[in-house]
Amino acid sequence: MTATTGTDNGRDDRAELARLLPPATGFALPPGRHEHHRERLMNQIDHDTAAAAARDRAPDRASTRAQGGTPGRTSGWPQAPARPRLLRPSFLAPVAALALAGALVAGYSAQGGGEGPARAGGGASAPERAGDAQPVALVLGRISDAAAKSGAGPVGDDQFVYVRSQVQAGDLTSGKLVTGPPTEREIWYAQQPGPQKKLGFIRQDGETLPINAELGDAEGTREGLHRPTYRWLAALPTDPRQLLDHLTALTPKDEGQEHAQAVFENIGHLIGETVLPPETAAALYRAAALIPGVTEAPDAVDALGRHGVGIAREDTRHATRSEWVFDPEGLAFLGSRTFLTKDTEIGGKGALLDAEAVLKRSVVDEGGVRPQG
Repeated sequence: MTATTGTDNGRDDRAELARLLPPATGFALPPGRHEHHRERLMNQIDHDTAAAAARDRAPDRASTRAQGGTPGRTSGWPQAPARPRLLRPSFLAPVAALALAGALVAGYSAQGGGEGPARAGGGASAPERAGDAQPVALVLGRISDAAAKSGAGPVGDDQFVYVRSQVQAGDLTSGKLVTGPPTEREIWYAQQPGPQKKLGFIRQDGETLPINAELGDAEGTREGLHRPTYRWLAALPTDPRQLLDHLTALTPKDEGQEHAQAVFENIGHLIGETVLPPETAAALYRAAALIPGVTEAPDAVDALGRHGVGIAREDTRHATRSEWVFDPEGLAFLGSRTFLTKDTEIGGKGALLDAEAVLKRSVVDEGGVRPQG
């Protein structure tokens, strides 16, 4: 009887505590971001597996090279199934850790913790840039005009878009945000139309691996938002409003992220690691000017510390801010960065989630082969 009474009292206490405490803050990663982080984690696992296999097969590789073979095209070279990496570099961490971190950020923001948006690289916070709709439209208009005169492309269906970048990524496996040192990455994106099971190659940390079709694409991955071939990009609407509506419709909605932020980030993906047709590039920048909340970020900084003209948007739900950085002279795209805008339990205000600095873009005839010069 005593034990029963004690149990009932315990239940009453828990019920009373549950009544007094505020409801738990819900959090869910947006579909694209969730899939992105899972794919990056699987890429890292594949990369480590391939590296170990490469060490074990070192004699075979040496023999293959002595016979004039090409790495990646012989049985002696490890053929680990590297999964596709989406265009935007981001932190490598298990999905569970990312969900926990997101919950901490969302919960902290809901409680009013931290301060206003960070001024990374001298960028102004959203409240300080209030009413900047006309200036940011003018800046993006100038960037659009410069892009229209870039003369990039065309890219043939049998060619590869080559992008060499300096990237930084945050790691949340410990529950705290730890930003790693800058590393160089090279990617060759295949341009073949139709579903493809081999999307290109990636070279990082001394290893070159194939990029396979996205997870679940048994018949291969088609051209689209996450496989933007030159042909697909050239077919996009060039009217800014129509283009924004089209990209908005292609971008999945999720309660965990502002839809406008997801669209802004998708445009960032497209301008970050592709060769854009000039007309499409010009339309993308003018479309970005139509997204609510997009502001100018003077003196933004990329992953190499290069200062430039910035275009930014803050996701208040996730307490993050994404910035694009452009050369102040010719207004060419330099890179991007994403950072926390508030002090949170995973990191302080201004802590870097990811950053990129584009070093070279080119078009090559063979995947895995660097362009001359």
